[in-house]
Amino acid sequence: MHILHLSAVYNWGGGENHIENLCSELSTTNPEVKNTIFCVHDAPFHKRLIGSDLYFITAALAIKIDPRYIFKLGHVCKKEKIDLIHIHDPNALQLAIITDKLYNLPPFIFSKKTSFPIKQRKKTLYKYNYPKIKKILCVSEETKKVAEKGIYDHNKLITIYHGTNLKTKSSETTFQLRDKYNISKDKKIIGNIANHIRAKHLDTWIDIVDNLVNKEKRYDFFFIQIGTFTERTEALIHRMKELNLENHIQFLGYTPNASNFIPQFDISMITSQSEGIPQFIYESMYHKIPVISTDVGGIPEAIEHKINGLLSPKHDPMSLANHVKHLADDQELQKTFVDTSYEKLNQNFTTHTMAKQTLEVYKNNIQDV
Repeated sequence: MHILHLSAVYNWGGGENHIENLCSELSTTNPEVKNTIFCVHDAPFHKRLIGSDLYFITAALAIKIDPRYIFKLGHVCKKEKIDLIHIHDPNALQLAIITDKLYNLPPFIFSKKTSFPIKQRKKTLYKYNYPKIKKILCVSEETKKVAEKGIYDHNKLITIYHGTNLKTKSSETTFQLRDKYNISKDKKIIGNIANHIRAKHLDTWIDIVDNLVNKEKRYDFFFIQIGTFTERTEALIHRMKELNLENHIQFLGYTPNASNFIPQFDISMITSQSEGIPQFIYESMYHKIPVISTDVGGIPEAIEHKINGLLSPKHDPMSLANHVKHLADDQELQKTFVDTSYEKLNQNFTTHTMAKQTLEVYKNNIQDV
């Protein structure tokens, strides 16, 4: 069995982490399955794969529909005798469909990793209901529920949680946050890992800091945000400066092995307005850092309010700020949350379970061809 994992994104994020975890896990548990990653040349994912043992092929993608990517994909499928293409993002799906018209590709599996609804446009509906898509793997039950509105055949939809790789965890970092940013020991570090994209709604993050620092005069917190800068970053930094929060927030930008910094957080906080389930939650559960989050997408499937974390509605910085104050002051509650989360992670959200379930989908849909 030879699976081609198709990626057409320029940044490193949770989706790429999923591909890496899936292929690494399968190489250990099922070495008879060959996995090839097909990704964008010179993108962060390509650079990360160079230092790994995973087999990969790259293609140029300077524009959204780049003929070089299409022609190379068609050539690779024929040369490598690919049995199944696992597509990991919407742009890769569009490129695969165009390539299929020219090269008659093997069947597709598509992973839907966000809870964005499928737009009710003719071209979009055609793409997501393309006949060669045999199964759509949804990252959460909520993602599956949202996808049902745009997928004609609901039997194609299946939920497989991504989980985290328990065998690759590390807390090694090139520096300590407290040392580098001169954060005193009496301040709690509130951390976030998210690229600067619309779904993560980091304006809420700024609003929380504004509420705690400027309105409530709480100077016992320091806020660390790690993630790739985008066209949205300038506006975020401008707001931070306008509100005189430079001494309370640090934006690190893209940071290799960002999850290794999680043990240096006192609380992990998510402000997303749309999600599947962010990898940041799984990593925080593993490192036993308590989680405060918005209740969007599949997040309540991992974090249950007042059971193993605290949840608020999206766009509600005051509620999230209150959660920060409450949780920071309650050590016993923190311990309850992290112990419950760690147990839940091991039972439901590991890459071992994810890879086993995904492999079963591969086998069933290759046999059906």
